[in-house]
Amino acid sequence: MTAARIAILSDVHGNMTAYDAVLADIRARGIERIINLGDVAGKGPRGSAAVSRTQEVCEIAVRGNWDDFLGSIPDDGLPEMVWWRDELAPEQREWLAALPLSHDLVVSGRRIRLFHASAQSPHVRVRFQHTTAEFDGMFRRTEMTGDGPEPDVVGYGDVHDAYIETTDGRTLFNVGSVGNPLDEPRASYVIVEGVVDSPEEAPFAVQFVRVPYDIDAEVAVARDLDMPTADVWEVELRTAVFRGRQQR
Repeated sequence: MTAARIAILSDVHGNMTAYDAVLADIRARGIERIINLGDVAGKGPRGSAAVSRTQEVCEIAVRGNWDDFLGSIPDDGLPEMVWWRDELAPEQREWLAALPLSHDLVVSGRRIRLFHASAQSPHVRVRFQHTTAEFDGMFRRTEMTGDGPEPDVVGYGDVHDAYIETTDGRTLFNVGSVGNPLDEPRASYVIVEGVVDSPEEAPFAVQFVRVPYDIDAEVAVARDLDMPTADVWEVELRTAVFRGRQQR
């Protein structure tokens, strides 16, 4: 049995400069399988390009909260939300809204479940600092995940804050964010390594990767396209400080 590697990433948010840097790093490592955990568009200036790239290179993509609601933004919604909606082609909005909500696989005998935010919904958030009940809930069978066996390992995105935690034989990890990291200002993704599709126990690894990218170039794109909220986007990219915590 030969070990293989799968790259798992999330929360590109239309930041193509970061996305391209991460994909280049994945290619340089010889990794061919990529799974995307959602929030491909919104917040950043090139959601349409990010969707196209995801369709090209990711074997699996699951639906994030932004993917779920962007297509339903009304014409009288917030100007920035309408801008991000209209930056996508209609067929791209439909593709995002139709993505599955979770994906299961087996690696080195471990059942792995991947989704965007939680086992309840892409709109229910579980942060780095969470309760025991929230941790347990990430591993439960729900209407969203279906009736399959409960996982040993869960990976997710959404909170833009990479971490890993193992408790009572169960491992929970967050892959962080490619395009809008809020723990440190470098793109983040995860490599899972083991014997894919094998029910037999074998060595298994979860590796976090940080990829620097040209933030100046990404900020320039947002400003050249007159993206609304480009100012708070720039601060987030440069400092990893969430816009709700920024002093105006």
